[in-house]
Amino acid sequence: MNGVWFVQWLILALSGVGMFFSLWIIIPAPIFALLSLEIGVRELSPGLVGFNALLLLLSRFSPFPLLTLICSGLGFLFSLLPLLQFYPTHKRFTRTIEEALGSDALQAIPPEKQAQMRPKPFILQDIFRGIPLPPVRIEREIPFACPDGVQLTLNCYRPLTEGKYPTLIMIYGGAWRQGTPRKNEAFSCYFAHQGYTILAISYRHTPTYRFPAQIEDVQTALQYIRNHGEELGVDLNRVVIMGRSAGGHLAMLAGYTESPIQVRAVINYYAPVNLTNGYYDLPFPDPLDTRAVLRDLLGGTPEEFPELYKQASPWHYLQADLPPSLLVYTAQDHLVLGKFGRHLYKRLRGDKNLAVFLEVPWAEHAFDAVFCGISNQLVLYHTERFLAWALLD
Repeated sequence: MNGVWFVQWLILALSGVGMFFSLWIIIPAPIFALLSLEIGVRELSPGLVGFNALLLLLSRFSPFPLLTLICSGLGFLFSLLPLLQFYPTHKRFTRTIEEALGSDALQAIPPEKQAQMRPKPFILQDIFRGIPLPPVRIEREIPFACPDGVQLTLNCYRPLTEGKYPTLIMIYGGAWRQGTPRKNEAFSCYFAHQGYTILAISYRHTPTYRFPAQIEDVQTALQYIRNHGEELGVDLNRVVIMGRSAGGHLAMLAGYTESPIQVRAVINYYAPVNLTNGYYDLPFPDPLDTRAVLRDLLGGTPEEFPELYKQASPWHYLQADLPPSLLVYTAQDHLVLGKFGRHLYKRLRGDKNLAVFLEVPWAEHAFDAVFCGISNQLVLYHTERFLAWALLD
């Protein structure tokens, strides 16, 4: 009897646990410490669907069947929301890319390259087993500069076969405060296996070093890559620059202004665009304390340093004839509001630039930290096709 009693109460407790975790799909993290939990729950929600469905089936064995049914039923419905939105979102992304690049643009990608790409935008098994990452060559911590005694390095990820390859330069995020070139390393290895050289670069962090130190370090890294392209396996005629969040901000500054390397395209994942607007138009909740982050970067408020805020904002460098841009934002972002990406897209298109705007409706900032997650699978599927198109011979 004791064993039966334990199982009955365990079913009730687990239904409460399933509902608690599923709630984070519709409730944003109020503090930064809970942000990782929110991201993880949203990205692994297909697993929660199965967990809650099982508890629904077992609810009649609970000591309080109705309560268990309600808890597991609500958990099931909440966890199902991303999957319900997934395929309509994928169709919209496909249509958006075809309208921007041309309906036959992706057909120009060589068949051997297409064969390496993900065959589907979502593979359920990958949620549980992870996205396969075949071996690649990795060289870490290659020094490229030492400004003010701070050693700056880059990581190089390449296919196993020697040669020069189309190149993706990566800039990590972390509110300009933290991070290393090893951040998002699974992404770097994934694309290296597809036949790219991936160069992930570092830069000095705030609050010790304020802007423009960060973009100066990016420009120094680009000059180093230009000078050492042969040994790094870089095809200097086929380069794309990419960044996430703060790294996307720096990637836009480098890609939209004069730079040591002419880039074919800019890929921006959920990056701030107009820092002055970002200081006043805050997310709610604001778990990162956006204003404190910007004061660390720029030394004060927009009233104190209006020209510096302007100098640091990619928005003020937008003009005609910029490289094609892939803009990936999320509708549930509580660090960088998705509407900033929409404004950027409209401005780029207004200046007759080629731009693709993809907004994931259920995802939070830094969704791709869960590499096998539902949002990253979708975005990875479309990013790899945009990248292959941008770096065609």
